[in-house]
Amino acid sequence: MAGRTMGEYESALQSQTGNAAHQREFGLKKSAAQVEAIERVRAWTRERFKLADEVPVMVAEIACGLPGCPPLETVVAFWTADDKRHQFKLFKPVREVVRDDLPFSWLIDSLVASGELDCC
Repeated sequence: MAGRTMGEYESALQSQTGNAAHQREFGLKKSAAQVEAIERVRAWTRERFKLADEVPVMVAEIACGLPGCPPLETVVAFWTADDKRHQFKLFKPVREVVRDDLPFSWLIDSLVASGELDCC
């Protein structure tokens, strides 16, 4: 992900959102329920952190193979006007995420990605 411009992220997001023709990501077709859950988490994130419609918000469900990790977790990333990437993980599948799982809005500064890989 490093080195990409915000425009490149916006282009990637356009392939994730919208209609059934864009339900493929990384070559895997998502079910309608999966797409709906991703869109729901994206909308909640946008609302929680008061992000404009043009701000890229990416939501992905990933598998974790490390000992002690949940089998599926939801990862959310978004960019602010100062081109800072913010990210957080929710240790459950995207379909099980509820609004109260998202971090409080006042924690936004603590969500800035350091650029280093984190273990968890």
